[in-house]
Amino acid sequence: CASPRSIEVSFPSFSGLGNRQPSKEVLETWRNANAVCFDVDSTVCLDEGIDELADFCGAGQAVAEWTTKAMTGSVPFEEALAARISLIKPSLSQVEDCLERRPPRISPGIADLIKTLKANNTEVFLVSGGFRQMIKPVAFGLGIPTENIIANQLLFGSSGEYVGFDPTEPTSRSGGKAVAVQQIRQDHGYSTLVMIGDGATDLEARQPGGADLFICYAGVQMREAVAAKADWTVFEFQELISELS
Repeated sequence: CASPRSIEVSFPSFSGLGNRQPSKEVLETWRNANAVCFDVDSTVCLDEGIDELADFCGAGQAVAEWTTKAMTGSVPFEEALAARISLIKPSLSQVEDCLERRPPRISPGIADLIKTLKANNTEVFLVSGGFRQMIKPVAFGLGIPTENIIANQLLFGSSGEYVGFDPTEPTSRSGGKAVAVQQIRQDHGYSTLVMIGDGATDLEARQPGGADLFICYAGVQMREAVAAKADWTVFEFQELISELS
């Protein structure tokens, strides 16, 4: 499929947050991270992948409304996921065509941030409530191995028809990102792990045994309720790169 696109965007300013300037402890944790887990939609990528797929398949508006509910935490994530995918019911060929005609748009600075993290021997993971089939091209373009993708899985029949999604994936449920991050930490024995994202499900990963630090990336979507509870809120990935130099 087509390669992810990089695009320049302008970022909003928001002065009402008390966590725009990180504390000494937050910076120390960030600089010493063994692993960083990134959300994908509206963080690594500028778009919400499931919304793009829905629009491509003709169900855009209805699905976007459910995405908003999911990201603000106003409904359980599993309810929103099931509702959205039942509205789309994409075939394998539709998924492939969508990726070919609408390649994911990569957020400005993310490639440089991941390159910097790797140079510091920090492992990078993609943890998403989106679908693995749509995230693989993004991971490939950023040099992230497929085994470092934790995401939902669309299921197709022998003729490529949609038959469902795998409900056993932790990211298919509310609190699932926290479970996924805890599992990553347990499997690899990381002493310090950071979660970066924009939504309520990303914030949930900040808990004992999970992420030590939650950084809210508000460069695409500014979700004030999430940003207010973050350890650090940034609008550009360069802010994070600068503190690693």
